[in-house]
Amino acid sequence: MDLNQLYFDHQLLLIRAGESAARTGRNACQINASQVAARIGCMQRGLGAGAASAWETLAGSALRQQGCAS
Repeated sequence: MDLNQLYFDHQLLLIRAGESAARTGRNACQINASQVAARIGCMQRGLGAGAASAWETLAGSALRQQGCAS
């Protein structure tokens, strides 16, 4: 997947989480955003980008699920 698309998806999920009145909807969007952040971090690490660690921090436990933990 395109890295720019992942950035876009991540931002949309954060916006949806912020707009959600229901806790379950907010939590689901935050979990999905963490999973996207993990994918971004993995891709950036593969490219040697310095920002990879920041995305991996945002990803938290989702990073381990992606299989790219450093």
